[in-house]
Amino acid sequence: MKTLIKLSLFVLLFTSCKTQNLLVSKNETNDKTNFVYDENYQYKIRKDDKISISVWGEDNLSVGSVYGIYNSNEVYGKWLLVDANGNIEVPKIGTKNVLNKTIPELKAEIKNELKQYLVNPVVDVKVLNKEITILGEVRNPNTIQVDKDHNNLLEMISKTGGFDFYANLKSIKILRQEGNDVKVTNIDLTNAKDILNQNIQLHPGDIVIVPSKKNKEFDKRISTIIPFTTTVSAAAIIMGLF
Repeated sequence: MKTLIKLSLFVLLFTSCKTQNLLVSKNETNDKTNFVYDENYQYKIRKDDKISISVWGEDNLSVGSVYGIYNSNEVYGKWLLVDANGNIEVPKIGTKNVLNKTIPELKAEIKNELKQYLVNPVVDVKVLNKEITILGEVRNPNTIQVDKDHNNLLEMISKTGGFDFYANLKSIKILRQEGNDVKVTNIDLTNAKDILNQNIQLHPGDIVIVPSKKNKEFDKRISTIIPFTTTVSAAAIIMGLF
């Protein structure tokens, strides 16, 4: 009788402490309207971006120049921070609004403004904090720095070492900030016929969430239970979990 009572308590304990996977939404959407491939996409500068400006042969006009022997951004931490008003302070030029400008646009503007001081200025501009974040069931969840604008989902996953065993490939989430709104879409990588569309284009600033399969917590509990019970009681507990 005592054994049955203990067994019942075990079943009740493990069924009542079932954990919910917060990375799987009950209201999933497959709407990719905001995530369609755009061959003309270019990153636009945002508030709080860190920007370096390099002017060839003109260290006094550069901030964190990449033209030196080493990258002075990394050594000295030099950059221009885009303030709350979207402005930076450029040597010789002064206050300049850069909000929502692409890198080629900003380079062309700075080059044109420096022509009053230099015959043919060679200018390079770089955003130092262009990143894509991968979270969840991958081998090395991480924030990955990207230099280019065009990146795809599987390329970024490969940089984390690939998917873990419990990765739920049917319900990968992509989060994208657009102004004050966050757009979310669901990706199903198990559909081999649609892999080209599912290998979605990622933008700097995107967050990828790879949730776990529902049986992950189940497997964890089973691996803990079995060493401390008989096969009969373990079988009873397992049946109670369904």
